[in-house]
Amino acid sequence: MKIISFNANGIRSAQRKGFFKWMKKQKAEVVCIQETKAQTHQLDREVLSPSGYHGFFSDAEKKGYSGVALYTSRQPDRVIDSLGWGVADQEGRYLQADFGKLSVVSIYLPSGSSSEERQAIKFDFLDRLMPFLKKIRRQKRHYILCGDWNIAHKEIDLKNWRGNMKNSGFLPEERAWLDELFYRVGMIDAFREVNQEKDQYTWWSNRGQAWAKNVGWRIDYQIISPSIRNKVMSAEIYKKERFSDHAPLVMEYELSL
Repeated sequence: MKIISFNANGIRSAQRKGFFKWMKKQKAEVVCIQETKAQTHQLDREVLSPSGYHGFFSDAEKKGYSGVALYTSRQPDRVIDSLGWGVADQEGRYLQADFGKLSVVSIYLPSGSSSEERQAIKFDFLDRLMPFLKKIRRQKRHYILCGDWNIAHKEIDLKNWRGNMKNSGFLPEERAWLDELFYRVGMIDAFREVNQEKDQYTWWSNRGQAWAKNVGWRIDYQIISPSIRNKVMSAEIYKKERFSDHAPLVMEYELSL
């Protein structure tokens, strides 16, 4: 089973850059999109229901902002589009599709880089999300949570880590939150199960020549239940084409829908 996670930084922009043509060639069972920056009524048929896929969307109330989507090759048993609290639901940050005992999630955590206010919102989001993640860890379901988590976990996960230790996305508190998720709660960073190499990034600033010089951050993850840890087969960050300031994260699992 192939699952793709991708922050589109505007799904219509990614469409114009050829994302959906590439996506159809991948024949992935599930594609998780973050930062759609659109309301569903603004989307054309190629985006709403690409050939061979069922499309699901959770839009932000604010136009041109946030939002997540899921494309699935078969109809899910159930779709959940709410976490039950303000920012998560009002800003369209969570979408879950259930297939038997497997749940695949498109999740988009807030960024705190724009202001102290947004960083406070991010910390509150993390505080509210952790109990939910602990709850699903205890369930007998298998979870694959795909998305832009807006945190680089370790020094290997961004090029200029020394210069970013006081910046949102690499703050000690944020990294400690991921430590808790991985080492205490027991969820798994699926990418690192099969790829321990350095210089593996999924996002690059538009400033300078970050993309050309590969000065990036790995902030897009597929975080999975420990019950399917041994099902991770491969991981690829697709960089041959550029659809966004993020690159698609393509992973394969020894699972089926």
